[in-house]
Amino acid sequence: MPAERRRVVVSEFLSLDGVMENPSWTFPYWNDDVAAFKTEESKPVEALLLGRHTYEMFAAAWPDSPDEGAPWINALPKYVATTTLAPADFERIGWNARSLGDDVPEAVRALVAEPGGDLLVYGSAELVQTLLEYDRVDELRLLVYPLTLGEGKRLFGAVPATFALAEARALSSGVVAMVYRRRENA
Repeated sequence: MPAERRRVVVSEFLSLDGVMENPSWTFPYWNDDVAAFKTEESKPVEALLLGRHTYEMFAAAWPDSPDEGAPWINALPKYVATTTLAPADFERIGWNARSLGDDVPEAVRALVAEPGGDLLVYGSAELVQTLLEYDRVDELRLLVYPLTLGEGKRLFGAVPATFALAEARALSSGVVAMVYRRRENA
């Protein structure tokens, strides 16, 4: 039997007003429930899709991180949406990464067609917007935090997309974990 195609899964921390930028505001809410949700999403993942800014921030933090998830995230291949980083930049920065090239939607389509596990997107709002625009997102995994920030980069813009709720649960810290799947995959 042929293997199922890979999925593109977007994982985000969001405030009640939709802000996802610089999620240091999530730290007071981190607990075993949030950790379990994040661990669950990582099991089928075999690569990361990242925007350039998120890649550079992660590449500066994760290689030397004492976090228990660091060996996992450091070992994953990373595919980066960028028009400004050259191959020499990836060699200099390192962290097992390469560019998706000039046509991000096509590059992601090709990655999805390859055998393997899920492709996970963390942060990377502009990349997520592009993937939504070209119908390349299979699942949204959202942790919605019980606060508003009033300003900051929001995840969702003007790109229409339709998803079906697959799961919703309130976590003990007041965070709500939600999983949405593309309507045809629900």
